[in-house]
Amino acid sequence: MGSMSCLALNASFEPLTIVPTRRAIRLVLDHKAEILEVDDKRLFRSATKRLPCPSVIRLVSYVHVPRRFRRQVTNTFLFARDDYACQYCGRHRSELKGRQFLTRDHVLPVSRGGENVWSNVVTSCSPCNNRKGNSLLREVSMKLLATPGEPNYVHLVWAVRRVTPIQARWIGMFYGKDTLDVLRGRDR
Repeated sequence: MGSMSCLALNASFEPLTIVPTRRAIRLVLDHKAEILEVDDKRLFRSATKRLPCPSVIRLVSYVHVPRRFRRQVTNTFLFARDDYACQYCGRHRSELKGRQFLTRDHVLPVSRGGENVWSNVVTSCSPCNNRKGNSLLREVSMKLLATPGEPNYVHLVWAVRRVTPIQARWIGMFYGKDTLDVLRGRDR
């Protein structure tokens, strides 16, 4: 996806989303966006035009983006928050074998009053989740590797997307070094 997609920035330079390259070209041709970075290895041609392949565009007009205060817990963001590793045994998803996979575990099981909130959910490999089952951690002698909490949403949004180093630099310029470090650290 990296070379076949383009980072779209708001007129304020706020990173908005990743768009397909063809959509980015259309926005540029319609004068709704300007190209800030190009992929020198690719060129788009039509009967009358030659256009470099954009990797970062900026919208000409500002688009208002509503913000929600609390982000819902989704497996995509949960796994990214926990760096795709089991919060009980520490195994990364790349180390899981056969029918093992990552799951969502409720530290305090829902059946025992637990809620589906950031502070009560962790990434768990299927063997650890099966071992814990409907129990409390102390009942099965298990411990968490980290205390779960609500993640920085900006970090997560960009951590779960595949971005090129140039796109990551633009995201980092707007959101700062912490977000850039998150993007660089998620390359496993």
